[in-house]
Amino acid sequence: MATNPHATTPADTVVGSIDTTDSSDEYVIADISADGAWLSMEADAAPTLPAWR
Repeated sequence: MATNPHATTPADTVVGSIDTTDSSDEYVIADISADGAWLSMEADAAPTLPAWR
């Protein structure tokens, strides 16, 4: 496991996606290699890519 929280390794399995429902759009970040390892927020409240840099 990487010790730097901003570092990635070739084995990382973290993905991001927009999940659309009838009532809202949610931005979901998930580690697809682990059960229950995900978080979500309203898509409109998610930081933009330039804000993450």
